[in-house]
Amino acid sequence: MAPANDMKAANATYEGFINMIKYSTPVIIAIVAFVILIIQ
Repeated sequence: MAPANDMKAANATYEGFINMIKYSTPVIIAIVAFVILIIQ
């Protein structure tokens, strides 16, 4: 097993990644929809 400090860092990195995905996905979808509307 990894030491406790490594697990804390890993959990913090994972939570940061999940939050980034959670908030960036709707923004990316909105940008794509906007570009599609402009192209049509």
